[in-house]
Amino acid sequence: AAPAGPAFTRDNMADLFEHSETPVVITERDRVIIANLSARTLLGSHIVGQDVRMALRQPEAIRLLARDSEGGAVVRGLNRRTDIWRINRKTLPGGLAVIEFVNKTAEADISRAHTDFVANASHELRTPLASIIGYVETLREDVESLEPNMADKFLGTIQREAKRLQDLVSDLMSLSRIEAEKHDLPSDTLELSKLAERAASDAANGERAGLLDFESTGAFPVRGDRQQLEQLVRNLVDNGFKYGASDKPLAVRLHPQGENRVRLTVTDRGEGIAAEHIPHLTRRFYRTDPGRSRASGGTGLGLAIVKHIVERHRGRLDIDSTLGEGTRVTVVLPLEKDDTAE
Repeated sequence: AAPAGPAFTRDNMADLFEHSETPVVITERDRVIIANLSARTLLGSHIVGQDVRMALRQPEAIRLLARDSEGGAVVRGLNRRTDIWRINRKTLPGGLAVIEFVNKTAEADISRAHTDFVANASHELRTPLASIIGYVETLREDVESLEPNMADKFLGTIQREAKRLQDLVSDLMSLSRIEAEKHDLPSDTLELSKLAERAASDAANGERAGLLDFESTGAFPVRGDRQQLEQLVRNLVDNGFKYGASDKPLAVRLHPQGENRVRLTVTDRGEGIAAEHIPHLTRRFYRTDPGRSRASGGTGLGLAIVKHIVERHRGRLDIDSTLGEGTRVTVVLPLEKDDTAE
């Protein structure tokens, strides 16, 4: 009856770890005796019975295991070339050891994304600041000899760059707030048609108002954040006017999509966007034409903000474009079955 004890213990250990999301391997004198489902998915079912060092084939991991002691090591490319894993080893009596694999890839990706974001934001802020400082210094040095027309031109540039800086800071703050709330489903029920028409008109103020072609086929109650949905429509309409043809209308449409969703489309008749740019348009600070974007006052954050608003509202965002014909942005949102829409 004595040999049944260890076998029973191993069965219990296998059951304990089998459905853990973390890959776990148990070895006896460096030979794999148990590998849970996650470990078999990561390393292959064939590792059971193998020497764990042969199963891993990673120099950093082999050095950790060769010490026959507790500890950890960071391993790159364990499964895919870009993966990053931390391997932790815990020794047990009887020559047993538990080896845990912790996936650090997402953590590293987030850290890298934050670093890139800070670098990009710093660059975007530095450019208008440098322009403002340069023109102010020139005005102070030559204030008495500078012609009024030239001084007025300098002041106009300072005002324009300051406005760009203000817009950039405002968009950065909006993006931060939206990301902080992205897991919180809005609680208010709003009538999207009236909200979208008002926001589109706000974005098309001035000489662009006559080119706005708005059409809605009904009332569409949605669960939403009023400020964010207005910002979504304003951003899409503003983008449409900036990059569409200056003499052709911008079409904004609200139509039902099936029984449970509403579809908002914003269609311009501009130059269109090359296919290779489409997947990257919602990235922060991504521009297909940086010079044109900055000249038109774009911050490079408009579609990133739209994407996060759509995600918070459990919707879907699609962008279609044809070179020489124009671009259509589509937002699909779930309808709220509620007769109390404002």
